[in-house]
Amino acid sequence: MSKKIKNNNQGKMISAKDIMNRHNISYQTVNHYTDIGLLPVVVKQGNERFYAGALVDKRLKKIRALTKEGYSLRLVRKLLVGI
Repeated sequence: MSKKIKNNNQGKMISAKDIMNRHNISYQTVNHYTDIGLLPVVVKQGNERFYAGALVDKRLKKIRALTKEGYSLRLVRKLLVGI
């Protein structure tokens, strides 16, 4: 089981491994979503990145719904992040 850290400003932090297990997505998908700005990293410790758990849950739910409707990840990013 991977480490979980607590950050007072962001709530419960989860690692990329936690995201993979919780949402049944690949590590490559987590990396891609991070690289294009859909999943922002809150804390980085060494080689490990930590994300705000509640935000990840909400974002992945919306990403799945929008891509299922046919939106590209580029449009999903514009809708969710505004970039």
